[in-house]
Amino acid sequence: MTVASRARVGDRVERAIEDRADVEHVIERGEADHTPRRKLLQRAIWLAITAVSMYLVFPSLLDLFSSWRDLNEFGAAWLGAMAGLQVATLACLWALQHLALRAPSWSPVITSQLAGNALSKIAPGGGAVGAALQYRMLVDAGMRRRPIVSGLTAVSLLVFAAVLGLPVLAVPAIIRGGVDQDLVQATLLGAGVFVALFVVGALCFAFDAPLRWIGRTIQRLRNRLRRHSEPLTGLPKRLLRERDRILETFGPKWKRALLATVGRWAFDYATLLAALAAVGSHPRPALVLLAFCGAQILAQIPVTPGGLGFVEAGLTAMLKLAGVSAGAAVLATFAYRLFSYWMPLPLGAGAWVVHKRRYPAPG
Repeated sequence: MTVASRARVGDRVERAIEDRADVEHVIERGEADHTPRRKLLQRAIWLAITAVSMYLVFPSLLDLFSSWRDLNEFGAAWLGAMAGLQVATLACLWALQHLALRAPSWSPVITSQLAGNALSKIAPGGGAVGAALQYRMLVDAGMRRRPIVSGLTAVSLLVFAAVLGLPVLAVPAIIRGGVDQDLVQATLLGAGVFVALFVVGALCFAFDAPLRWIGRTIQRLRNRLRRHSEPLTGLPKRLLRERDRILETFGPKWKRALLATVGRWAFDYATLLAALAAVGSHPRPALVLLAFCGAQILAQIPVTPGGLGFVEAGLTAMLKLAGVSAGAAVLATFAYRLFSYWMPLPLGAGAWVVHKRRYPAPG
């Protein structure tokens, strides 16, 4: 990381928190206070940005999609394992949202999450659009608006906090490295990082001091490296305020919520390891973990839905750095994205149909 990029750390963290907190306004407001002309302009801008971005990453996508013929190298057992791990990933999200929404039934939580998640993967600026769709579906299911807003906001903040925390906690393991190229070691290394993520998360929930220290450190780093900019202030208080919002939503069940959040990313990481094992790769464990963390950050890039193209290109390149051969890196990336990105799309479409039949909109 360059000095210039470190100088923007504080700004990015604060903006990220604000963006995730703004989910509350997005799902409450929906599109009601947008004029048709403004909506059309916004969509045109997003589509233009997406088109340019897709043009830039299209060669990487073309190379990736051409590897579908080689999926027969995996075998049914590996494909089934990756599908099962992604279902476990989704189940963790369902459990997290069920806790946050305090829903009396699992059905509307599952169907709305699948449909909203699928839409967020195909629509420009998809995160807000997917949240708005899920909000409307939960309202149609008879749930009260205010708990939906606070619940989805808390889930968004918690899941995104884990995305920010993973690379930081992975740094010691990456620095330590290790010369053995073994997927078993990569599994153990990842397990240690996810356990650390749970422990650090629990400390931040239970005590104010760790979160204040994190806020002060980020704030001090940003202000020191950007001396000529307006100083960043109040970040520790902002972090505590968002933490309290999450605690207010989950109440005494915050430990279960934290476990579900960590499980969501742990099962996703296991899917990537299964893809690498299926192609018989023996990469450097620390760099596999770095590749996974990098892929999750790239997925947050809003210029293409779900980071499409950016994740594929970035993950393939990072797996090559980890010691995976070029062909194996492309195939493993394709298999991982097949289940983590493409599989939820038909599931979401089916869930939307089921939900509409079970909870028809009034009128």
